[in-house]
Amino acid sequence: MRNVVVTGGSRGIGLAIATALAAGGYRAIAIARTESEELRSAIAAGNAHGGAVSFRAFDLADSAALAGLAGSLREEFGPLYGLVNNAGIGTSGMLTLMRDEQIEELARLNMIAPIILTKYVLRGMMVERAGRIVNIASIVGGSTGYSGLSVYAATKASLIGFTRSLAREVGQLGITVNAVAPGFVDTQMTRDLGAQQREQIVRRSALRRLPGADDVAGSVEFLLSERARNITGITLTVDAGNTV
Repeated sequence: MRNVVVTGGSRGIGLAIATALAAGGYRAIAIARTESEELRSAIAAGNAHGGAVSFRAFDLADSAALAGLAGSLREEFGPLYGLVNNAGIGTSGMLTLMRDEQIEELARLNMIAPIILTKYVLRGMMVERAGRIVNIASIVGGSTGYSGLSVYAATKASLIGFTRSLAREVGQLGITVNAVAPGFVDTQMTRDLGAQQREQIVRRSALRRLPGADDVAGSVEFLLSERARNITGITLTVDAGNTV
């Protein structure tokens, strides 16, 4: 069974990714600060699909401990075939009004933590000469702007640049590096938007709907699979045509 680490795997898109991977026969190792009720249910149901979901508590803000996390996961589960850098925060605010601490927190969790964790997971992949890395970016990081999300957009844009260059670095070892850029996804966050805001987003989309977390999860599963063995360095947009 191939092991795939999924950060931010306790809820939302991360949980959908972990669940989809377990259904596809992978062992998804969900990393989050706390274990949600939904994640506990996924762990209980995982083996029924031939795969499994496991949970390890970790605060990704503790960048000094990321090397130890990667090492402990390899020791417990064996070689890590995949890494999905999904965890992040979406703090919004006009740049001139944001506190410096908020800016630093966004950069630390959305950009620095994924890069450092990838560094240590990659070392094991290089030994195996195989692996898949998928970074969860956003359409605001590469395709469109959004008022009040300039810092968030900067962190997500960095992941797209990171994806392209890292794909060049490790491609000769048989390791692929790709990104998935969701648009506004039908999750609790968008459900909390006003009806007018949601309708505006839907009207802008070519398909006149919002993609679901399962749509993002399916794209990640594809990029991890053998069907995508010759795809690397790309950003796959999942937004129901919002940026067309």
